[in-house]
Amino acid sequence: MKPFAERSLLFLLAAIQFTHITDFMIMMPLGPQLMRDLDIGPAQFGALVSAYTISAGLVGLATAPFMDRFDRRVLLLWTYAGFVLGTVACGLSHHFATLLASRAVCGAFGGISGALVMAIVSDVVPPARRATGMGIVMTAFAVAAALGVPFGLFLAQRYEWEAPFFFLAVAAGLIWLLVLAGMPPVRGHLEHTGVSVLREFVSLLRNSNVGRALLFMASMVFGHFAVIPLLSPYLVTNVGLREKDLLLVYFCGGVATVFTAPIVGRLADRHGRHRVFTCLVAVACLVTLALTHAGRMPLWRVLTLTVLFFIFASGRFGPGQAIMSLAVRPRQRGAFMSLSACTRDLTSGITTAVGGWIVSPTPTGELLHYNWLGWMAVAASLLSLWLARRVQPSETAPVLALA
Repeated sequence: MKPFAERSLLFLLAAIQFTHITDFMIMMPLGPQLMRDLDIGPAQFGALVSAYTISAGLVGLATAPFMDRFDRRVLLLWTYAGFVLGTVACGLSHHFATLLASRAVCGAFGGISGALVMAIVSDVVPPARRATGMGIVMTAFAVAAALGVPFGLFLAQRYEWEAPFFFLAVAAGLIWLLVLAGMPPVRGHLEHTGVSVLREFVSLLRNSNVGRALLFMASMVFGHFAVIPLLSPYLVTNVGLREKDLLLVYFCGGVATVFTAPIVGRLADRHGRHRVFTCLVAVACLVTLALTHAGRMPLWRVLTLTVLFFIFASGRFGPGQAIMSLAVRPRQRGAFMSLSACTRDLTSGITTAVGGWIVSPTPTGELLHYNWLGWMAVAASLLSLWLARRVQPSETAPVLALA
């Protein structure tokens, strides 16, 4: 694939990821408005947030055996269309039950689409440039935090809570048209599909290298999500950040990552994925401990620490995904990426629950034992270093043909 066409495809895939991530992230800051307008309590709001990831994990697990039996472009068009319709349904929902069902639909189709995006990147980008390709797609996380969530909150405050979902549905619909018009078929993996679906999937599950790769993903996610879910209330109650300055944390961190994620990818391709991953984890561990053990700080110190956390803690996922992408043969990659997405979603949910169980508020509102989450994140991150070296590359072909 020509470099220009490859880069255009990567930006298109990053745009798809942007809509998925913004759709998931926007729910959390909408909490007070949703609880008031829908007359629901904290438990019901928690169900709305978790419906996305639980649905993504379960549906991804159910569809994983069949992911490599279709042209990835055709499958992406169908699943992304389902995501668009689910997002429209969120905007049209006026009751808890209908919004819960709509969130589950978004998660189901969004999870499969996200796995397909990663599979396509691994299919069309040669291993020598793959970390760079993953870095470009991973900028979607940063752009969602820096622009997607703040703009969604602006729409919700200016109009109603439904407005961000209608905006995302329109944006996703336009991206769907670009995929229809501009993305070539991606079916090089279909050249070796003589084995039955069940036998191929069982072979994948019995592969010890796949098991190590999935554990590697779980350790990366645990090392990140141990700190992330309660970071905002911790910064407000323990560190003294004003609630209105929280948007600055996500904006500055997201903007910084937009620039650093592609650089991290290029460094990983040039100097080695494992070496760059190790450096990122080492610095991320130090920043995590500094952040989770901080006392009262001025705004500039809070922004400095959180920006460093965004750059290094989030940045490790680029080379990490590149390491994982080499763990299976191309014909198994779609199923493997779906299992990887399931692992990510279920681990994030479990980690969030564990963090909520460990941390407790004091009578003054401060969070007790949040520093324990920092140590847990460091332990999981160090485990990921050990597992990364044990994920063996199984890919020999440089890249799959698009058609």
